[in-house]
Amino acid sequence: MSYDAIVLAGGAARRLGGADKPALSVGGRALLDRVLDACPDARTTVVVGDRRATARPVHWTREDPPGGGPVAALDAGLRRTTAELVLVLSADLPFLDRETVRALLAAPSAPAAPGRDGAMLRDPDGRDQPLVAAYRAEPLRREIALLAAEHGTLTGLPLRALTAELDLARVTSRPLASFDCDTWDDLAAARARIREHGSVLEQWITAVKSELGIDLTVDTKALLDLARDAAHGVARPAAPLTTFLVGYAAAHAAATGADPAQAVAEASRKAADLALRWADEAAADSAEQNGSG
Repeated sequence: MSYDAIVLAGGAARRLGGADKPALSVGGRALLDRVLDACPDARTTVVVGDRRATARPVHWTREDPPGGGPVAALDAGLRRTTAELVLVLSADLPFLDRETVRALLAAPSAPAAPGRDGAMLRDPDGRDQPLVAAYRAEPLRREIALLAAEHGTLTGLPLRALTAELDLARVTSRPLASFDCDTWDDLAAARARIREHGSVLEQWITAVKSELGIDLTVDTKALLDLARDAAHGVARPAAPLTTFLVGYAAAHAAATGADPAQAVAEASRKAADLALRWADEAAADSAEQNGSG
């Protein structure tokens, strides 16, 4: 679906001592880049905050005066968008994923919620997250204009003054999708979580794909099985070299028009079969030598 994205990245980060929060890293990647990775197909992406290096191109703007709060920042971002549906995110969500974004974007048009003004994430504790939400642009602009007329300014207004007037669906959050980094303890917890045994490989693969600028579904189990077969059936150093060659072969196939994921699967299958044949031959030779001895 067509949508624009607005990322609010201009907060004061007082509980972080005024640190440049969007630039702080989790898993070797800036928080802002991790959020941008969750919405790569936005037609236009606007970041409200000071300019900084980002992993992909974005448009920059700032509320006037700077530091005017989330409603003023949202208004500034909204002025740079044209899509009928707008994704609104804060820049400190290290575990926000594309699946959650897709759920938010789909919710306002779902049969169970016809005509809604948007959809907001609800975290596992039951709290609404207005900065992890998808809004229809027209009612959002209307309510912002009404607030400006009523108060004479948007500076300092809380987001609930805006969202209270909108008819929003709620999307239940996955356990970590709404986790944000407001304090140094939050940042330390996020960095620890990505290194947990159950998630470290997924987090690492996602980070590498982002760093290399590739978007490919990786069958981690198949590659690990291949590495194991190459290490056990040939020699331990064969594992990383074999998986590298599989990647190279898959890229070559994709360049000729093959589906990248299928190319990886096919190259992995061929290499794994070869490793098993290699191991079987070595075992047969060993048995023959032992028998003749």
